[in-house]
Amino acid sequence: MPREKRREQLPMWIGLGLIAFWLLLWLVGIGLGRFPWVILTAVVLINLATFYLYWRDKDAAVNETQRTPEDRLHAMALVGGWPGAWFAQQILRHKTSKQPFRLYYWFTVAANTTALLGWIAWPAFAG
Repeated sequence: MPREKRREQLPMWIGLGLIAFWLLLWLVGIGLGRFPWVILTAVVLINLATFYLYWRDKDAAVNETQRTPEDRLHAMALVGGWPGAWFAQQILRHKTSKQPFRLYYWFTVAANTTALLGWIAWPAFAG
């Protein structure tokens, strides 16, 4: 496989790996009793809503109509919709080249994953 092709696929595998780790954290949290099973429904709905907002924003960009504010896209990523945002970015090829947006997006990924990990691990450190 050519080096350029491998370099191009690396971010995809990093994103998929982070999503797998994030899902594992949710399952561990549920298994440890930190979350009820119904939380998975909320997680799926948040991610579907986030994907929809990205799709709507992409459509608005193409048709030159009112756009979805970037703050709203970031807020949805921060509350747990970052995997939906990641899939929307990959599938729709939307918001993939605007570096300030991407930087803030990756901050939401780190903040969300860190908060989830902290919530699961807190009892072990609380005594």
